[in-house]
Amino acid sequence: MGWIGETVDSIKSLQIRQVLTQAVSLGMIVTSALIIWKALMCVTGSESPVVVVLSGSMEPGFKRGDILFLHMSKDPIRAGEIVVFNVDGREIPIVHRVIKVHERQDTGEVDVLTKGDNNYGDDRLLYAHGQLWLQRHHIMGRAVGFLPYVGWVTIIMTEKPIIKVWLFKTVVWYTIKIHSAS
Repeated sequence: MGWIGETVDSIKSLQIRQVLTQAVSLGMIVTSALIIWKALMCVTGSESPVVVVLSGSMEPGFKRGDILFLHMSKDPIRAGEIVVFNVDGREIPIVHRVIKVHERQDTGEVDVLTKGDNNYGDDRLLYAHGQLWLQRHHIMGRAVGFLPYVGWVTIIMTEKPIIKVWLFKTVVWYTIKIHSAS
């Protein structure tokens, strides 16, 4: 019959009250996660308070799979800080170090140039076509802390989608078995 058939039979055997309880519990978990994420956004001032390092461009300081905690304050950005930024036309943010800061005399706005610690040259090749500097609106936040290796869970699930399927299958099976026994 297979896993799908067994799952459908298990769901059919559950009472409507159990199904509703499971749906409400799942909804509360998802809602709680969203509330926590939005609260972190407000506290840190960053649109993404937590990011995963996806490449080795910042080694040896940060390795692939490290989780960075971000904060974005009104303080001016300084050379030497590690920032996470978005580039126009690219979906995935980049984690690199600020190597130059240029203040415009006419407006007082600050432009920054970045570079990965493990890269030979600056990031101008990564920026949008014709862009030489990053402006403040490109920067998502400054790295204020990190947790090594924990981000590998995200990397593995992104690179190996079968892991997501297996994890989902395991959670569904475990949930059904627990409620069938009660």
